[in-house]
Amino acid sequence: MKVLVLNGPNLDILHRRDPAIYGRVSLADIERSLAELGLTLGVTVECVQSNHEGALIDRLNRVDDDVAGVILNPGGYTHTSVALMDSVEAATVPVIEVHLSNIEAREEFRRVSLVGRAASGRIMGLGVQGYHLALRALVHDVEKRGQVSG
Repeated sequence: MKVLVLNGPNLDILHRRDPAIYGRVSLADIERSLAELGLTLGVTVECVQSNHEGALIDRLNRVDDDVAGVILNPGGYTHTSVALMDSVEAATVPVIEVHLSNIEAREEFRRVSLVGRAASGRIMGLGVQGYHLALRALVHDVEKRGQVSG
């Protein structure tokens, strides 16, 4: 089983962004920790980051049969991208929206999530742990549906 992790714009420079909001973690740290957790859960984690909206949409629209779910941190596209929201809505697998910070406690313009309207679930404000919880939730969902043995 595979879980796709999509990270949007500026998450590639996460380690240089506001440490009061994001801490000192890098995207590489997050990806490494997800791969390790995936090993313990018996799943493969594929991580993709792009600063380009179309690249995120293209990858989401090409989810293969072997992808059981998607963890999506749309970054700034959270608040602006109807196109990404439409792709999430059309997804054939569960998509969990994840944010390191609590977007509802931030600036007014960040409080609206277009993508979240189409997501299966949302986790925010828990830092890296939010990604881990999303991965565990997707694995649990698949196991509950009887698609994973062991």
